[in-house]
Amino acid sequence: IFGTKYIGLLYGFVFLSHQVGSFLGAYLGGLFYDIYGNFDYAWYVSIALSIFAGLIHLPIKEKAIERAQPA
Repeated sequence: IFGTKYIGLLYGFVFLSHQVGSFLGAYLGGLFYDIYGNFDYAWYVSIALSIFAGLIHLPIKEKAIERAQPA
């Protein structure tokens, strides 16, 4: 979709968001355990976020990229 021109920038965004999510997941999981004494609410939040992520990907229409054919 974006080509190779921006691949470094796109990888940077992907991995930055992954690391922020990993940090927040570990931190909030521990916080929920400290507050509630178990991980139940951490699981509920994880399930809700997973369902949300799946739903926002439903409208994506993947199109094949046309490539130049050799002569």
